[in-house]
Amino acid sequence: MADSTTTPPRKTTPEPVAKVLKPKTLKPKTLKPKTFSLHWGSGIVEEEAIITTPHHRPCIQLLKFTDGEAAGQYEVRFCYYDHRGQFQRSPMILDEQYLDEMRAALTATPKLKRLLAKLVRAG
Repeated sequence: MADSTTTPPRKTTPEPVAKVLKPKTLKPKTLKPKTFSLHWGSGIVEEEAIITTPHHRPCIQLLKFTDGEAAGQYEVRFCYYDHRGQFQRSPMILDEQYLDEMRAALTATPKLKRLLAKLVRAG
């Protein structure tokens, strides 16, 4: 004799389906150049040698003027940043023990290095 009770069909949960994502095309990240503005003109920081010390981040910058009465000129700025990356409006102080490190940082800044060589060249 057949069993009169029928088992209801089993509810199965569907297997999760892996969603195939189309890879996004990554755009190359272009770094926005640092800018500056002074009374006699404004422009971009074209080259920068920067090191990190326990107290601050001393920096030597090659400023390229693009606007104002100094447009087309270059100037050298000795400055520093705090450890949070904030520009400080005080003169740069560089301990003698960090001179070699700053010299090494200058190897990546050919124009700036050339200008500084003019500064220290024996006359």
